[in-house]
Amino acid sequence: MQLLLAITIAAFSSLAAAQNWIGLLKNTPAERFDEEDLRLFLDNSRKALAEGKDNETSSWENAKTRARGDVTVLRSFESKGRPCKEVRVHNEAQGRKNTSTLSLCQVDGKWRLLSASQLKK
Repeated sequence: MQLLLAITIAAFSSLAAAQNWIGLLKNTPAERFDEEDLRLFLDNSRKALAEGKDNETSSWENAKTRARGDVTVLRSFESKGRPCKEVRVHNEAQGRKNTSTLSLCQVDGKWRLLSASQLKK
């Protein structure tokens, strides 16, 4: 669950909208992100979802804060006629590290996190 919300943030169109969710990211590296870290993370996540090919990793790093992370597209697939991607998200900030594997699909033009049961229905 820790980075599930973080990757969901990547679907939002603005940094301001994303910042509204920071309170929900307790005890994750994203909780320690500054504005630049968050922007880099979101930009990288959007790029990976929009352009990433299977087995391709897109990385980011903020030299000032030393926060960093990457998104690896594990596979692309379809569910209910929608384009989907399974991704592995890894982030590090101020001594915190986290890696999660997530499935996202495009719904109404935006990437949405879906559970395994939602993918099967």
